[in-house]
Amino acid sequence: MRIKTKENASLLMALVPTLMVAGAMFWGGKVWWLILIVSVVVFALLSLFFLLMMKAYVAYKLKPIYSMVLSRDVHTTEIVDEMKDKHVENISEELTAWANDNDKEISRLKDSEAFRKQYLGNVAHELKTPIFNIQGYISTLLDGGLEDELINRKYLERAEKSIDRLINIVNDLDTISKLENDMNRLKMERFDIVALAKEIVEQLEMEASKRNIQLIVKGADSLPSKFWVVADKHYSGQVLVNLIINAIHYGKEGGFVKVKFRDMLDKVLVEVEDNGVGISKEDLPRIFERFYRVDKGRSREQGGTGLGLAIVKHIVEAHGERMNVRSELGEGTTFAFALKKKESAAN
Repeated sequence: MRIKTKENASLLMALVPTLMVAGAMFWGGKVWWLILIVSVVVFALLSLFFLLMMKAYVAYKLKPIYSMVLSRDVHTTEIVDEMKDKHVENISEELTAWANDNDKEISRLKDSEAFRKQYLGNVAHELKTPIFNIQGYISTLLDGGLEDELINRKYLERAEKSIDRLINIVNDLDTISKLENDMNRLKMERFDIVALAKEIVEQLEMEASKRNIQLIVKGADSLPSKFWVVADKHYSGQVLVNLIINAIHYGKEGGFVKVKFRDMLDKVLVEVEDNGVGISKEDLPRIFERFYRVDKGRSREQGGTGLGLAIVKHIVEAHGERMNVRSELGEGTTFAFALKKKESAAN
């Protein structure tokens, strides 16, 4: 008999004294049927007694463990109820599973703490650069540069540029904070995603013209289009703005940025494509991290905060979708995301 349960153990413990009682009666010359009846009764009573005693003992030993696991006062009777119809090995498995879950939670908290420290460090670094620049320009002006016509206007313009960068960082940080707190309050509505993209492109044409980049919206020549979606229009527009501006900044001078749409049955796939420098395979997994930049020098020169793609990812995931990107160095980059499709207003 394999002793893996308290029931098997109680039977084995009852068997030994039962055999001793039967042996004593046999040597005492008792008849066989009496020996059999007494043995069965003794075996049954002792089995039950040992089982109850074992349950009480195990419950007593497990009480402090369960108290710790459940983080509350647990009475022995409650432990007995918990153990009802359970084998000791099942309890061991439960406690092991609890310990594993606890380890995972501790690991998650450590990762969150590491991310928080890195995030605060990045914020401090990003704010420090424009603040120190402003301080330097103002100090130079106060030390006599204000009267020098050759540098006063130039330094004021540089200070203004640093202030604009500081404002952009603060605005993006504020946006991230709002997204984390208000993403469950999306204002879902039906709208023409192609018309929205055309409106945004018209607003960004001047920015694109600085690098002689052509902005193209496929399907915008016949509005209203067939691509109607149900989403938060404001945040969807912000996704398009961030992706198009990113494509303008990293696109090839004299190149193009295309916004394309595909019918995916119950969804509309939106793609923003450029023919710029592209992104290496090593950088692709990290481009949606906050403050991560593929080309740090160029990004700061363009006024980027390193939060644009993080904001995009947050908004798209809040809609229950995923951001996708494909890129080849020297060939360009395409960002894609899907939105839930809705029949057009004409239908």
